[in-house]
Amino acid sequence: MKRNRLGRTGIVVTDICMGTMTFGLQADERTSFAIMDRALEAGIDFFDTAEMYPVPPSAELFGVTEQIVGRWLKQQARGEIILASKVTGPGHGWFRPPIRGGFTALDRRQIFQACEDSLRRLQTDYIDLYQTHWPDHGMEQEETLGAMTRLIEQGKIRAWGGSNETCWGVMKNLWEAENHGLARMASVQNNFSLINRRCESELAQVCRREDVSLLPYSPLGGGVLTGKYNGGSLPPGARFSDYLTNGGERQKRMARRFVNERTLETAARLQPIAADLGVSVTVLALAWSRQHDFVASTIVGATTVAQLEESLQAADLILDAATLARIDEIDQAIPTPMTEDGLRRL
Repeated sequence: MKRNRLGRTGIVVTDICMGTMTFGLQADERTSFAIMDRALEAGIDFFDTAEMYPVPPSAELFGVTEQIVGRWLKQQARGEIILASKVTGPGHGWFRPPIRGGFTALDRRQIFQACEDSLRRLQTDYIDLYQTHWPDHGMEQEETLGAMTRLIEQGKIRAWGGSNETCWGVMKNLWEAENHGLARMASVQNNFSLINRRCESELAQVCRREDVSLLPYSPLGGGVLTGKYNGGSLPPGARFSDYLTNGGERQKRMARRFVNERTLETAARLQPIAADLGVSVTVLALAWSRQHDFVASTIVGATTVAQLEESLQAADLILDAATLARIDEIDQAIPTPMTEDGLRRL
């Protein structure tokens, strides 16, 4: 499996990362262990989790995924695993972790406490990549960077990155690091897929010129690119099926930005391209993500080993220029398939 350097750090990761947000809810512990075992067997050594997982987050399940990953990690050679986790940050109400005194923030106290809690749940003494799950643009960035720098100096994390961050946010963090001698952002984990290609514009230039690695999450567009929502289907057990049928208004809005006429049409138009290659749209979408030069590792999720097996087919697939051109034609015909409301929130 191909490996890439993470930003300007000494960390090198496989270009497919095993995401864990389903562990503890859609996938029980036994299944989660089997998925991680298969990922490691296939050559994946990069695993991504977060204190707020599983998704959808709740006060009852907050931290459960890290606990599962920790019990599995205890059985592995720790030095052979690249482990990433996240501090939640300010949140948007629906995933705010339980904390006395109100809102969370990316200040020193909460970053230090969140890191200690994650280390305990993960049963390890260090996290390779510690990320801010959501930015806190209302916080003085020097304080956030100072906390991350201190954690690096203490050996509790090796590097830090952001997630769901804007181009301005990345550049602001890099500027603060340079001007105050603080630890530099190594990566940014944002939504990036064939139904949301915005990272190819401004953020791609930032990543290339500043050596910040993109770690795409939801490369299958929340499952839309698997085809499971085609024809208006709402398969039982699927996250957006649950959001649309049982969720609150916030969850329904989230689901609609992923599952709408334009995204479903994009998925349908990709099917003949995938068929010509003898693969599924899932494999096509993951291979497409991997080929971007500013992408260090594409995060894949799974609720079963079989789902992971399909994703692994993308590990060695290289899309030729003609195939990429056919994909671009779909983007030109249906630009930004995710709804404008959704794009403002990502």
